[in-house]
Amino acid sequence: MQVKATSTFPLGAHFDGAGTRFAVFSGPAERVELCLFDDQDRETRFSLPGREGDVWSGYLDGVRPGQRYGYRVHGPYDPSTGQRCNPHKLLVDPYALAVDGQLDWQPAVFPYPFDQPESAQLEDSARFVPKSVVVSPWFDWGPDQAPRTPWSDTVVLELHVKAATANHPKVPPGLRGTYAGLAHPAFVEHLLRLGVTAVELLPVHQFVHSKSLLDRGLRNHWGYDSLAFFAPHAEYSAHGSRGQQVPEFKHMVKKLHQAGIEVWLDVVYNHTCEGNHLGPILSLKGFDNPSYYRLVEEDRRYYMDYTGCGNTTDSRSPYALQLIVDSLRYWVTEMHVDGFRFDLATALARELHGYDPLGGFLDVLQQDPVLRQAKLVAEPWDVGEGGYQVGGFPSHWSEWNGPFRDDMRDFWRGDEGKLGAFAQRFMGSADIFESRRRKPRASINFVTCHDGFTLRDLVSYDHKHNEANGENNQDGESHNRSWNCGVEGETDDPDILALRARQQRNLLTTLVLSQGVPMLLAGDALGRSQRGNNNAYCQDNELSWMDWSQVDEELLRFTEQLLTLRRNHRVFRQSRWVKGRDGNTPAGVGWYRPDGKPMQPSDWTVPFARSLGVFLDGRRVTRDDGELAPDGCFLILVNASHETLSFGVPTDLQIADWRQILDTSARGREFRPKSMKRRKRVQLVGRCIKVLAWDE
Repeated sequence: MQVKATSTFPLGAHFDGAGTRFAVFSGPAERVELCLFDDQDRETRFSLPGREGDVWSGYLDGVRPGQRYGYRVHGPYDPSTGQRCNPHKLLVDPYALAVDGQLDWQPAVFPYPFDQPESAQLEDSARFVPKSVVVSPWFDWGPDQAPRTPWSDTVVLELHVKAATANHPKVPPGLRGTYAGLAHPAFVEHLLRLGVTAVELLPVHQFVHSKSLLDRGLRNHWGYDSLAFFAPHAEYSAHGSRGQQVPEFKHMVKKLHQAGIEVWLDVVYNHTCEGNHLGPILSLKGFDNPSYYRLVEEDRRYYMDYTGCGNTTDSRSPYALQLIVDSLRYWVTEMHVDGFRFDLATALARELHGYDPLGGFLDVLQQDPVLRQAKLVAEPWDVGEGGYQVGGFPSHWSEWNGPFRDDMRDFWRGDEGKLGAFAQRFMGSADIFESRRRKPRASINFVTCHDGFTLRDLVSYDHKHNEANGENNQDGESHNRSWNCGVEGETDDPDILALRARQQRNLLTTLVLSQGVPMLLAGDALGRSQRGNNNAYCQDNELSWMDWSQVDEELLRFTEQLLTLRRNHRVFRQSRWVKGRDGNTPAGVGWYRPDGKPMQPSDWTVPFARSLGVFLDGRRVTRDDGELAPDGCFLILVNASHETLSFGVPTDLQIADWRQILDTSARGREFRPKSMKRRKRVQLVGRCIKVLAWDE
């Protein structure tokens, strides 16, 4: 077998039906070897003959899908200048479309002998590192069409591929915890019944399990430690890791699209699993360390760390930026993904030091004809100076709204002085987003996510209980804005259980009926608990998996009812800002005190005030295209105090023929809509929401 010179574009390994063309970037390389591995792990090496600029390439006849390969780069090893080429380290192709095998944390994978940190490690790493895999480019998508759900109709479910179906009784055992499991009709039926329009998958780029976790008998469950930005994580495949994870992922997307459900990916481009100067050489470090990572200018052996994970990818560098954008474009064009949530997005948007909304990363995504049509969501912070940028991303982006989470938690646990914050968050956080000419869709509203308590634990624990993580309960957030309703953890007290159930319904109601885009955490509608663990990143077990044998059916029905209410009434999901009822806005909002009188400016700052009424006038609501689409009117009565209150129906609204359509104090089948005709007062028990509707 002889390697032939070939084109250097595009990067990666591409099978053409007769053989495979390989191309890889490495600026400092003096020679690049392509290494093929047979089923017995025997290695054959070929020096790539083609070079154009800093891209090396070669073509091999007869190399077919399923072939495992890697690279060795011959070049300078001088950490003081940032160079870490070492041909003794087998490297994963940065453009690998599939990866086979797990990382074995042997000394050979590190750049230096442990007792000689200034020397190069000459032990060969090939036996201990994953291999890249050549993948077939063909897949029958049929008439697949992206749902392209309008932002105003979007409801997101944050979901872990494995945790979702690992225990699902109706998914065949061989498919549980896999991409195929998510595509199974039993799980798709659950998504449709719930009423979500998009699943946001926790990281599915090929990732590694850190040595510190494996030493404690744990695993990287969340996946925020990427190795290969193009490859679906092989452990989530039911059909093997020799490239079969790719068509399995595509099949999952195809089935979810058929159900009208978008697929978003939580992507981690801000750092990789190679860590800091003490970390292993697995891929980017060995190809071109200074081009792919931000280095400390004063001493380039060290890494700038805006992520808390040891390194930060350098999105200012042309080849690092190309890698990220090529990866995103691949997931859209070849894998048919609909959107992305960018982990620590601020780190990607930093220029020389700080965040820059006009920087290269954000500019490229704006200009790219493929990516600008995808749904882009920022986690708008990182751990560096000036990293908190909520509200600061460009107009076509949406953002995780951390203040929504914090203010709504504080309001419902009874903190003082939160009435004004509740109103701002409920109406879409115009105070954060409107000044930059953005719309309510900019706000991804959430109360819980993978990082922190589940909804059930949020109302059951005052303190984190992370002992199972093996870090002496020192990990995870200590200020959770949670309230256990009187008892820490599990209890049989019926009054406390009733209060917790009501609090879960209150938080869900607030989330779903707020302006903006709601995001639910998978399992919250089922009553899932992690027994007080608020940092289950390492718990790849029943603690994190969804328990389908313990579904809270009442809570599930309530959530379905809520999402149906939102779906049926545009007044809860408007594409424009909702202002006061002055007749000059698409739809109006009125704010009332519990006595039925309009809120005055001084009422918003009363420390002990925890109750109010919200009137949403849907008679002049518009569609996304600006055309009138008259809706009903709604009076939402909110009581976050512990006392029963008698709400006065505002005098100007008493003529309406109100119907009570939702009550968070009612249990399951006990609640039925009822007429409130000519009712002047409405009773609300402590910690309760009632929604009244009126069709003119």
